[in-house]
Amino acid sequence: MTPLNFTHILTQAVDELSESESYKGLFHQHKDGEPLPSAKILHEIIELARSILFPGYYGNSTVNSRTVKYHIGVNVERLFNLLTDQILAGLCFGKPTEGSAPAPEARREEAAALAAKFISKLPAMRKILATDVEAAYNGDPAAESYGEVICCYPAIKAISNYRIAHELLELGVPLIPRVITEMAHSETGIDIHPGAKIGHHFTIDHGTGVVIGATSILGNNVKLYQGVTLGAKSFPLDAEGKPIKGIPRHPILEDNVIVYSNATILGRITVGHDATVGGNIWVTENVPAGAKIVQTKAKK
Repeated sequence: MTPLNFTHILTQAVDELSESESYKGLFHQHKDGEPLPSAKILHEIIELARSILFPGYYGNSTVNSRTVKYHIGVNVERLFNLLTDQILAGLCFGKPTEGSAPAPEARREEAAALAAKFISKLPAMRKILATDVEAAYNGDPAAESYGEVICCYPAIKAISNYRIAHELLELGVPLIPRVITEMAHSETGIDIHPGAKIGHHFTIDHGTGVVIGATSILGNNVKLYQGVTLGAKSFPLDAEGKPIKGIPRHPILEDNVIVYSNATILGRITVGHDATVGGNIWVTENVPAGAKIVQTKAKK
């Protein structure tokens, strides 16, 4: 049987796939001057940001105290240019504005201003990431140096992506923050929504399978182990039966909370400061400060 015998099958598939009803909600129609974000460029942006935040560990490994300012300067300039383009793509992809769309020049100027504001946040971001590295090092007896933590630990990669994405989200950048945290999710198995609010000295031990929902709030000195879920219970629905978005639905973990592996904490509940949640536990009610919640042994 020759390929020509399949022509009618291929033609029918093309016709069906081209029907507007079949791609409703799945088709992004290109408009001139409105680019889509690029996963490849966003990956380069993350590598640049990491090389600025952790000089010598990412990017050019030959950097030293005499050349660090030069290297950071070069990377900041490239980061600004790439980020401006990607923020512009995010703004174009975002919700349409009421009335006439902004002129391309005005939209690019907005993107450049947001990129500059983000870069102004990098010094503070480095300070808080330094506390995350410290927490990971102090929390793991197997860690031999800060350098090992920065180079090897998936938590630092995931948390750095989260902190980058969170700042962009706080600036009002659409789409790009979620792409950045999902990149870390693919790389590390750690899923942190950029909307979560997380304090300093945060660490995740091992990390695979951790999920932190969009409206979660974590205080300072919080430690999670692998498989922990900070999730939501069933979603309330509106009059049309659709999930109501934007309401607080994830847990609050106060300062100095430890959650051990495979614990599941659901809903807008509070785990009080200095509390410990044991492994393989399902928690849907508030946990008092200082409490230790563990599995009870079955009575014989």
